[in-house]
This record gives sequence, structure tokens and C-alpha cells, in this order.
Amino acid sequence: MISVVAILTAKPGEGPALLAAVQANLAAVRAEEGCIEYGPALDAPFSPAKFGDDAVIVLEKWATPEALAAHGKAPHMATFSASIRDIMAGRPSIHILQPV
Repeated sequence: MISVVAILTAKPGEGPALLAAVQANLAAVRAEEGCIEYGPALDAPFSPAKFGDDAVIVLEKWATPEALAAHGKAPHMATFSASIRDIMAGRPSIHILQPV
């Protein structure tokens, strides 16, 4: 199993639009072969460290590296990326993790 933490940061004030775009793409991603878990998260109010008001963290689990690779090439992901291009503050930070 492969875990992914994707940190997406929008331009100031665009966090809600970014979250809406992620949520609109959820069903398509969750239907992908090998997707175990895929969902957005935001900073908890009581967290001592924060990603920020305009950050959306996507927590993912994939059955195999091949399933993750296919996810990155899925047509709905290209559409999603194009839809958020103008509101992003920069490139997403993608952390791919493996169990030890």
C-alpha cells in the first residue's frame, strides 16, 4: 500500500474555491481502480501547527504504485488540474510514503 499526502495551497482567499474543486473530483478519484482512500482535510482549529487558511491537504491511500501512477494520468485529474491552475499559489507538494 502507498500513502500520499498532497498539500495544495491556493492564492490568498481562494481556499474555499480550491476545496470545492477537490470535493467535486472526489467521486471520480474514489472510483479509480486501486484507490483505497482519498479525501480532503483542513487545519483543525486546535492544531499547534497550521498549513494555512488557503491550504487543502488531500490524504490518499493506493493499493499499488501502479494504481497511483494511473491516478496521475487519469483524464479527470487533467481536468481537475486545469480547473485549479489560476487559483493555486504554486505547485502542489506531493509526499509519497511507504509503510515500514
